[in-house]
Amino acid sequence: MKMHKRQYLWLVVSGAALAILAAACTTVPVTGRHELNFVSGGQETQLGLSSFDQLKKDTPMNHDPSVNTTVDRVGGRIAQVAGKDLPNAQWEFVVFENQEANAFCLPGGKVGVYVGILPITQTDAGLATVLGHEIGHAVAHHGASRMSQALLTQGIGDAAGAYVGSSQYAQYQSTFMSLYGLGAKVGVELPYSREQESEADHIGLVYMARAGYDPKEAVAFWQRFSQFNNQQGGNATPTFLRDHPVDAIRIKQLQAWLPEAQAEFAKSTAR
Repeated sequence: MKMHKRQYLWLVVSGAALAILAAACTTVPVTGRHELNFVSGGQETQLGLSSFDQLKKDTPMNHDPSVNTTVDRVGGRIAQVAGKDLPNAQWEFVVFENQEANAFCLPGGKVGVYVGILPITQTDAGLATVLGHEIGHAVAHHGASRMSQALLTQGIGDAAGAYVGSSQYAQYQSTFMSLYGLGAKVGVELPYSREQESEADHIGLVYMARAGYDPKEAVAFWQRFSQFNNQQGGNATPTFLRDHPVDAIRIKQLQAWLPEAQAEFAKSTAR
C-alpha cells in the first residue's frame, strides 16, 4: 500500500517528537518516576537564585536567633541527606515575616520558611516534615518539569488550534481554544500538580527519616495542618479543582509509605 506524502511527514514528525520526549525524560530520586524536563539544571538554578535574591529584597526577614537557629539546624540535616540528589545546591535557609502557613525551596537549594507555619510545625520533626517536602520539590526538579509540561501543552494546543482554524470548523477556533485551555487546566495541570505534591511528600518523608527524624511525626504534622485548613475553610474546594491533594489523602498516603521511611529511620539511628 502506497503511503501518502502527508502520512509520511506525519510519521517523521511524530517519530522526531517521540525521540525528543524520550531524551527529555529524567528519573526522580527516591520514587524512581520518569518525568518530562526540557529545562537544563543551570537554567533552573539561575532562575531560583535570582528569584530568591528578589524575595529577600521584597519580603521582611525574621531575625529571631532562636527561630533562625532551629531552621538552620533542621534544614541543614535535611540538606545533608538530600545533597547527593542535588549536588550543586547552594543551600540557604531564610525565615520570612509572613503569616501565611507556608514554606518553599527554589531550585539551587534556596529555602524560605514563613513564620506562619511555625505554630503548626511545633517540633523539630514537624519542621523536618515541611522542609523535607519542600526540598523534595527541588530535588525532583518539579519546577522545571512544570515549565516543560506547560510548554508541551501550549504547543499541542497551538497546533490543534491552527488545524481547526484551517479546517471547515474555523469559525469555532476561539471556542475550541477556550475549551482546550480549561480542559488542560483541569485534566492535565491540576492533576500533575497534585501528583508532584504527593511525590514531594514521599521524598520528604524518606529524607526526614534519613536525617534522623521519626517519620511518624509527619502524619502528626499533617493532622495538625488539616485542622488548621479546616479552620481556614481550605478543605472546601472540590478535589478536581485543587492543586494539592486533600489532607485526608495525604495522611493516608504517608501512612502507606511509613514502613519504607521507618526502615530508613532505623538505619539513621543505628549509625
